[in-house]
Amino acid sequence: MIAPSILSADFARLGEEANAVAGADWLHVDVMDAHFVPNLTLGLPVVQALRKATDIPLDCHLMIDDPDRWAIGYAEAGAYNVTVHVEAARDPIKIAKDLRAAGAKAGLSVKPGTPLEPYLDVLKHYDTLLVMSVEPGFGGQSFMSEVLDKVRTARRLVDTGHLTLVVEIDGGINDDTIEQAADAGVDCFVAGSAVYGAKDPAEAVRKLRAKAAR
Repeated sequence: MIAPSILSADFARLGEEANAVAGADWLHVDVMDAHFVPNLTLGLPVVQALRKATDIPLDCHLMIDDPDRWAIGYAEAGAYNVTVHVEAARDPIKIAKDLRAAGAKAGLSVKPGTPLEPYLDVLKHYDTLLVMSVEPGFGGQSFMSEVLDKVRTARRLVDTGHLTLVVEIDGGINDDTIEQAADAGVDCFVAGSAVYGAKDPAEAVRKLRAKAAR
């Protein structure tokens, strides 16, 4: 699965940019609050507008403080998957239950330096694990291959039936890095500049999917 990140799109043309990636599996929406991460990007009104502009399922990645309070609004706005950071969540199990009750899939994200093992029981309540392969907050960073050990752990637990979730990766995914991420066991690849920096974003999506499937 390929999830183009609109963090790399033209913010003045988001509706058109969403439709420029026809064939994408999810549309990744980075929500940043300038508190949990230093950058400030999009919020709930933009997600509500995007939901009307595209049929591609919205994959909302909340890099925000207090997701216990705010995450539910994104589910109610029609996001397909809402991901919160374990480092910011006070009660991640309750968040997962609330998101599912509101009709969304629940995602849990871990920063590059956050170990996976303390949260394996929590992940049993989630539909998606988002492994960050850059420090959250800015696009265009270089891929951190050391996080692939967490991907391999998650893949093994999914394959043995201990977890039931999509393994997603976000950060530095491009033609040069997607194959090693796929080999480690990633299901869904977030790609920003590799898609929106291409002349034909939809073709870039197809090429990335083909590389991941090798």
